[in-house]
Amino acid sequence: MAVTKPKGKGSSAPTSQTSNSRLWFYSLLLTLQYGAQPLISKRFIRQEVIVTSSVLACEIIKVIFALILIVRDGGLRRLFKEWTLAGSLITSGLPAAIYALQNSLLQISYKNLDSLTFSMLNQTKLFFTALFTYIILRQKQSIQQIGALFLLIMAAVLLSIGEGSSKGSTSSNPDQILFYGIIPIMVASVLSGLASALCQWASQVKKHTSYMMTLEMSTIGSLCLLASTYKSPDGEAIRQHGFLYGWTPLTLIPVISNALGGILVGLITSYAGGVRKGFVIVSALLVTAFLQFIFDGKPTSLYCAVALLLVICSISIYQRYPYRVKRKES
Repeated sequence: MAVTKPKGKGSSAPTSQTSNSRLWFYSLLLTLQYGAQPLISKRFIRQEVIVTSSVLACEIIKVIFALILIVRDGGLRRLFKEWTLAGSLITSGLPAAIYALQNSLLQISYKNLDSLTFSMLNQTKLFFTALFTYIILRQKQSIQQIGALFLLIMAAVLLSIGEGSSKGSTSSNPDQILFYGIIPIMVASVLSGLASALCQWASQVKKHTSYMMTLEMSTIGSLCLLASTYKSPDGEAIRQHGFLYGWTPLTLIPVISNALGGILVGLITSYAGGVRKGFVIVSALLVTAFLQFIFDGKPTSLYCAVALLLVICSISIYQRYPYRVKRKES
């Protein structure tokens, strides 16, 4: 018996090390994508581009990527042999519909907020992810983590007040900033937290693979978007001007980048859970601020600087003081 224990430890160590290496690699890629996405979207997606067309194109590209990755892993036949419509709707149906709506709201917000403001407000999704993870999975938070999440909300409120009264944003109309910039991204953050908790439930409880969930969710999300075009203003615009109205070859860059980000989010959620992406978010904020200064020459305002400090402190505290289960002494 004593001889078998070292073998068990030796066999599990490489697996754990490989998982950690993959998690760091995926996190690095997501950090770069997440930080650069607001800038490349603002530059390469013109105002004339119909929001539904860009979101639908992103979902289709995610389906293609997911199929390629499933085939590469050699699990296509096995996954589809085990696939059922009822199981797919239970695990992926609701998150897919939520993410489809969230992506549409994000596309609206992209065009009405500067890149750093967008990224910082987008961080409130961490609070809602923690909230819905507790409700759905009963995953508790430590006192320090709860305090850190409130710091995050304070940063978002501070930034909202600052941007609402600022004249240095992408639009000089405060009402447009509020109703077409701040409110859409805050609603999207709530939806993102709910969808992330549901995806974590499907991955950890229902043992659904990341690639299969991406394939299912993108397919269902695409169908929801197509159904919405029958009555929506975007659907009317597509029928009048065409699906690719306002597109240029460069429009594919942010669309493909966004699709790759969706794949990476699914992988990190399956490896580490929805809330444990805090260090990715902090790094992405710094990447966004750095790129915005380099390419736009725009220094951060006082509101942004204070809010950025709160965000960094919040997520640093959240990662440093995880909830620990107290063992009862026998």
